[in-house]
Amino acid sequence: MKTKFKTLLIPLLLGAYACVGDADVQEKPNIVVIYADDLGYGDVGAYGAHELETPNIDGLASGGVKFTNGYASSATCTPSRFALLTGEYPWRNEDANILPGTAPLLIDTAQITLPEMLKAEGYQTAVVGKWHLGLGSGNVDWNSKIAPGPNEVGFDYSYIMAATQDRVPTVYIENGNVVRLNEDDPIQVNYQKNFEGEPTGKDNPELLKMKWHHGHNSSIVNGIPRIGYMKGGESAKWVDENMADTFLVRAQQYVKKYKDEPFFLYYAMQQPHVPRTPHPRFVGKSGLGPRGDVIVEADWCIGQFIRTLEEEELLENTLIIFSSDNGPVLNDGYYDNAVEKLGDHKPWGPLRGGKYSLFEAGTRVPFITYWKGTIKPTVSNALVSQIDILSSLSELVGSDLKGPDSKNLLDVFLGKSDKGRDQVILEATSRTAIRKGGWIMIPPYEGPAVNELVNIELGNSDEYQLYNLKEDVGQRTNLAKEKPEKLKEMIETFKSIRGDAYGKVKQLELH
Repeated sequence: MKTKFKTLLIPLLLGAYACVGDADVQEKPNIVVIYADDLGYGDVGAYGAHELETPNIDGLASGGVKFTNGYASSATCTPSRFALLTGEYPWRNEDANILPGTAPLLIDTAQITLPEMLKAEGYQTAVVGKWHLGLGSGNVDWNSKIAPGPNEVGFDYSYIMAATQDRVPTVYIENGNVVRLNEDDPIQVNYQKNFEGEPTGKDNPELLKMKWHHGHNSSIVNGIPRIGYMKGGESAKWVDENMADTFLVRAQQYVKKYKDEPFFLYYAMQQPHVPRTPHPRFVGKSGLGPRGDVIVEADWCIGQFIRTLEEEELLENTLIIFSSDNGPVLNDGYYDNAVEKLGDHKPWGPLRGGKYSLFEAGTRVPFITYWKGTIKPTVSNALVSQIDILSSLSELVGSDLKGPDSKNLLDVFLGKSDKGRDQVILEATSRTAIRKGGWIMIPPYEGPAVNELVNIELGNSDEYQLYNLKEDVGQRTNLAKEKPEKLKEMIETFKSIRGDAYGKVKQLELH
């Protein structure tokens, strides 16, 4: 992997910066990134949802910049999180795929990261919630301090789950140590082989409160079958229905503790990723089943968090960025009525595809920036990517550290400019496409057109695909044959960015 290393010359701020909106000098702003998990473009009221109520997210959108062309880097979780924190395209790192719970740390500890940059500028930094970027350097011992991890790539404080809610180990980890672990009941984890005598979702359906559909049939925790096998650690295992509250409380405690100094919080929510386990307070609230209920729950959590900022008199000095790691999926491994109770709700909105897909709904997601009193409410059609957050925030705080693929779009994020990126490479399970201006080009790829397990179109075809998104946001009319010059232009731009990686995929050879 081609790694970008931190520069040794880091300018020091003297506790102030010139406000980009006025000539006044203010304190450095607090920065919060709220990151949803599998939330689709159409899952939010501000983006057209009518069957779901998301008043708190809608409030951020109506009071800040609502981006209509905001992208995650990838249509799956690990790559998007890698890009967000490093400002680097995940396809540059061959290991940036959906990781098992036992994967080693994906981010090089010498690499530029968003928290590392902010930490160098005097910020307290924290991650609360989902991590899924690997831990340790291989063969992790879950019963001793786990490193390297978030604390070794720039976070002063971390309270995380190792991977995802549907994967073992099903424990919280605080600053590298498993929370509430009893040393007399050590944790063992294996992704290839079960431990003798341990029940599984496949062999013991009578123990389940949630039935698996595909993939999730290994160890059972809290009546839910998971991916991977785990033994021990009973006192440390989380209660799924309490997870949203657990992360919310840690986020609130963090901002209260560091309210008198600039802080950066990466609040990585688990909703609406599977297994969808709303707290009893939210069961049935959406009318759309557990998937809808956990979106309502997530929105409530965001409202409670914002209220904490208000109560601590921090809201007017806090930049909030809200987005999602990738597009939506309904049945992603469990029977939970997400399909049966969907009704008229369209998680993908007007877009085509979803999670895992190169079509727009895979990577175009809700994307909002909010800063009370500084950002004026607006709707922006500028092309922006989560990759750009690192370099843009670097500009905000006066740092020289930038991400290798990250663009400085600070004025765009603050609603002062509508000139975003010229183009961006989009990725889905190692396949890539390019968005340039109002056009998107998807190269030919082998493989099924539809992932039958999740019922999502993947964007695979034996022909080039070219869509004019300004006229055809649903990507129904392939213009590749009608617009050969535009196709050629898109291919050449794509090739110039992908570089050597372009030639490694046979399907991408020019015809």
